[in-house]
Amino acid sequence: MANEEDDPIIQEIDVFLARSLLEKLYLFQYPIRPASMTYDDVTHLSAKIKPKQQKVELEMAIDTLNPNYCRSKGEQIALNVDGTCTDETSTYSSKLMDKQTFCSSQAASNVSRYAAAVYKKGELHLTPLHGILQLRPSFTYLDKADAKHREREAANEGGDSSQDEAEDDVKQITVRFSRPETEQARQRRVQSYEFLQKRQAEEHWVHLHYYGLKDSRSEHERQYLFSQGHGLAENTELIKSPSEYLMMLMPPSVEEENDKPMAPSNVLSMAQLRTLPLADQIKILMKNVKVMPFANLLGLLGSGTDATAVLRCVQQVALLVQGNWVVKSDVLYPKDTSSPHSGVPAEVLCRGRDFVMWKFTQDRWVVRKEVAAVTKLCPEDVKDFLEHMSVARINKGWEFMLPYDEDFVKKHPDIVQRQQMLWMGIQAKLEKVYNLLKEHLTPKKQEAQSAHPLLVSGEQRVNMAKAKVKQNYGQLEKELQKQKAEMKSNDTSARTDVPNIRIKEEPVGVEEPMDTSAHEGLNNGLVNGLHTAQASMDPVNGHLPGACIDRVAQELKAFVSSTFKKQFVLTLSELKRLFNLHLASLPPGHTLFSGISDKMLQDMVLDTGCKQILVPFPPQTAASPDELKVYALWEAGDTYDQHRQVLLEIFSKNYRVRRNVIQSQLSQECGEDLNKQEVDRVLKVSFCSLW
Repeated sequence: MANEEDDPIIQEIDVFLARSLLEKLYLFQYPIRPASMTYDDVTHLSAKIKPKQQKVELEMAIDTLNPNYCRSKGEQIALNVDGTCTDETSTYSSKLMDKQTFCSSQAASNVSRYAAAVYKKGELHLTPLHGILQLRPSFTYLDKADAKHREREAANEGGDSSQDEAEDDVKQITVRFSRPETEQARQRRVQSYEFLQKRQAEEHWVHLHYYGLKDSRSEHERQYLFSQGHGLAENTELIKSPSEYLMMLMPPSVEEENDKPMAPSNVLSMAQLRTLPLADQIKILMKNVKVMPFANLLGLLGSGTDATAVLRCVQQVALLVQGNWVVKSDVLYPKDTSSPHSGVPAEVLCRGRDFVMWKFTQDRWVVRKEVAAVTKLCPEDVKDFLEHMSVARINKGWEFMLPYDEDFVKKHPDIVQRQQMLWMGIQAKLEKVYNLLKEHLTPKKQEAQSAHPLLVSGEQRVNMAKAKVKQNYGQLEKELQKQKAEMKSNDTSARTDVPNIRIKEEPVGVEEPMDTSAHEGLNNGLVNGLHTAQASMDPVNGHLPGACIDRVAQELKAFVSSTFKKQFVLTLSELKRLFNLHLASLPPGHTLFSGISDKMLQDMVLDTGCKQILVPFPPQTAASPDELKVYALWEAGDTYDQHRQVLLEIFSKNYRVRRNVIQSQLSQECGEDLNKQEVDRVLKVSFCSLW
């Protein structure tokens, strides 16, 4: 509002569209003319044009009487071009270079966004341009001089030859018959440079008559640059919304968009990604990430994205495997492509990768040799398939890289059922192609599975722990009371330490994880979704071992510190979005994929020297709870620390403050007079993420 008040509207100008010279108006761009050149002397000037090619040639008169004109060089050029004889074919009839030829070339292929404007009596009249031509000097007269020189040399050599030879020697002539031209040869010939040059040379020149700037005919034609009628019937194109009118004046250039270099497949610009349709955004993300939980996909698409629309689009480019979305094979291997390792066509690669994906729907573990034996593909191709969606474990095989997403399966049973039907159809095709045996269709079971239940959920483990604590609590309490009584009765042992008896308490509530948290595995052949040999290393019920917790805390602290040093003030919603982007850039199996909750993230923000700013937002605000939580780095070690702290104190009292109030408060607290530009700089540096 302050910027709008400082920049008031001074005048409104009516704009009219002139159509009289539509598709007839060209813009000529002349080079900087020398002092001896004049455009006003039109007595020796001619013009011609090739309309189809939009090519123009102009002959401009050179003022030979100008003191800057070198007469000796002009005579030498005329002598080299025309020789000593003068006739109608001579380029310079006055035996002096007295004119210069200019040839045109197109300055831009798309001129629909350019127009010529004339301002008169408070009205702006626009006429669209049909072409923009750049005029450059033509040096064809030098080619003519070279041809004359070669003719003279040939004549001299012919005169010196012997005159005694009565007749020429008999020479053998070879006659060849051309073969019929094929369609491919004809297309190559038509697209060749020589053929295009020949076609352009075949078009005839159309001679034009040039009218000077002050000629009456020029004055008459100049009137057509003004709109002939100011009524609505003559300017229906201008009765549009401002955005449509701007698009009509500045249409997007298709050629420029096609010429933009493509970014590498592993590099994503989120700013460019947000400009694409939702389906294209999801396709690009899935093609780069390859495996992603649905919650992470929503986080990358930004707040406000419709989850139903995302579900509808993601099913077109991905398949559901263990509750996570895996990009389809035909997206990674389009039609008419081949393997970079073996040259196998894309159709065979898609079948092999579908087999790997189908195996992961049956079990969390896949053996590489088994896949190679069934698909008959080279080891490099099979390794690529497995690296897309799994992690290699020494002496065990390849494990699916993400845990089973139980939350998505519970929230969207209709999607899960539809995906199961799709996998049944894919399984039927794979059985026909690979002649799968019964051992391939049934998942392998663990040896210890008979002694343990097939599935123990996290909730059941917590309930079992609670029951065990309640059962032993009474007995432990009695033992504690007995030891206290013995200590009181014995005066000599008053200083004896009380034995350190700890009552084991299992967690009563499970902390709600963020979108990036890891869920309990749920698959055949597994106990609690974990491989038996990995149970000691992987998180159990959302809790990690001590060493793993330290590594996660260090990685999380490094991310939070670097983020707040770049952007001093962030909402919890924006911080979570940046964290999701950070996770997407990490390699599979990183420690941060073990599960980070909202509480862990907020505690780490406070531990790194940040403070929560309690901004008094209005009760009727439409912002989400995460957007209402604002965190700021209190001390960054730069020159703006004091200014930033004053600003945070101001916004902790009111969520909307005028600029003059901020300026006066900063001047009073910091003891220096700040002008408007300095206040803007402080605001931009302190609130760069919210600016």
